[in-house]
Amino acid sequence: MSGHNCNVKLFPSEKKGINFYVSGAKTSVAAHYKNVVSTDNCVVLGNNEGGKVILVEHFMAACAFAEIDSLDVCIDSPELPILDGSAFKWHNLLKDAGINQENSSGEFSFEKPLEFSDGDINITLIPADQFKITYCVNLDHPDFKNRRVSLDLNKNKKEILTARTFGYLKDLEKFQNASMSLGVTSENTVGLTQTGYTTELHSEFEPANHKILDLIGDLYLIGFNPLKFKAHIIAKNAGHKTHIEFAKVIDYYLK
Repeated sequence: MSGHNCNVKLFPSEKKGINFYVSGAKTSVAAHYKNVVSTDNCVVLGNNEGGKVILVEHFMAACAFAEIDSLDVCIDSPELPILDGSAFKWHNLLKDAGINQENSSGEFSFEKPLEFSDGDINITLIPADQFKITYCVNLDHPDFKNRRVSLDLNKNKKEILTARTFGYLKDLEKFQNASMSLGVTSENTVGLTQTGYTTELHSEFEPANHKILDLIGDLYLIGFNPLKFKAHIIAKNAGHKTHIEFAKVIDYYLK
C-alpha cells in the first residue's frame, strides 16, 4: 500500500498469542478480530495507544500453516512487508527457524453448522471429519465467472500458500493516485486484464486460491488456528469484512 520499507523481527514468546510491537506505539497490538479497525483492501489492526498494523492476513495465514500460536512481531513501520504477495516466504521463514510444537492446540469439532450471510455473500461452516475450505467467486474476468476452488491440506496446500494477492490492472492508476498500491509489482501481485494476467500464474486459478489464503489468515484472528477445525467452510463472494464477521460467529460458538 505505502511502498515503504519495513524491518521485521520475530521472537519466540512464552505468552500465548501473536502480538505486534510497532515502533513508536505505547503498547502492543494483539492479533485478534476485536482489534480490527479496517477491512478496506486489507486487514488493519490497531489500538488506542498508537499501535497500527496494516496487511496482517498473509502473515497470519503463514502462522496458521506453520502452526504458530505464540509469537512477538516487532516492526519499525505500520505495514507488514508484502514479500512475494503470498504467505509462502513468511511460512518458510518460520519453518526454517524451527518450531516448538509441544504445547500446540489440538483439533476442534463442531456439533452444528454455523453461518453468516449478507445479501448474496455467505460463509457457512459444516461439521466434518477433517478441515476443508471451498471458495466460490464471481469476478469480472472470464476465468472467474462462478469459479469454485477448494483447499485440501493433503493435496494442494502449496497452491494456497503461494497464491499471490491480485487486483484489476484497470484500477491500479486510480489506487496509486490515492496513495495506495504504491508497492505493486508483477512479482507480488497478479494483475487481472480483460482476458488474461500481467504475470504467469503460480497455480491454476491463483487469484481464487488467494481468497482461501485470506480467509485462513482472517479467521486466525479468532485466536484459534482454523486449520485445526474439523469442518468444511464454504464461502461465496466474501471478502475481508465478511471473513471478520464470520470469525465473530465462530468465536461466539467456541465460548
